[in-house]
Amino acid sequence: MLDHLDFSIIGPALPFIWKGLLFSLKLTVVAMSGGIVLGTLLALARLSGGPVLAAAATTYVNTMRSIPLLMVILWFFFLIPLFTGAPMGAENSALITFTAFEAAYYSEIMRAGIQSVPRGQVNAGFALGMTYWQAMKIVVLPQAFRNMLPVLLTQTIILFQDTSLVYAIGASDLLKAAEVTGKNYNRPIEMYLFVALIYFAICFSLSMLVKHLQKRIAIIR
Repeated sequence: MLDHLDFSIIGPALPFIWKGLLFSLKLTVVAMSGGIVLGTLLALARLSGGPVLAAAATTYVNTMRSIPLLMVILWFFFLIPLFTGAPMGAENSALITFTAFEAAYYSEIMRAGIQSVPRGQVNAGFALGMTYWQAMKIVVLPQAFRNMLPVLLTQTIILFQDTSLVYAIGASDLLKAAEVTGKNYNRPIEMYLFVALIYFAICFSLSMLVKHLQKRIAIIR
């Protein structure tokens, strides 16, 4: 079977693959950045001690973590236009969906990071006249982010892999590019194998970076 594979089509297909890869990377970066910011706010809300704020944040996080990502993607894509009265487009829908979904997972990571900082440091901030939010911003969050950086990157690797699910709503990601070019050149196996190598190269490289960071953080501690 391998004798019948023809990888010469990769050259002509590269512009389509590159475009799909760029969107997958864009989706990963946007969802990671927005997810970490929103997730940090959710984590702070859950740890704030305010019953209403904590309950709302907990409900959001638990709900998102209890629903398959593919279902959330489909819900956002089909339901939001019903409420707004205007189509969002597959790519915009994917950006919003992934940011909202990943925030729940980054929230749990940041919550663990915040709780890993000794309580005495928070109390020291209070003794200096800081408010809860000031103590978190100046004292706790920088340490929590450093402690959780390898875990945050690991979640980002998973996020990059999950971007292939936007294939379900027709977004032009890396997997969709492989499907389209595979059909156009009648070589689907070659194209799927090629993009699988791209996924592997990126994810393996990031995994090596995570291991390196884990060693660096262990030395600092």
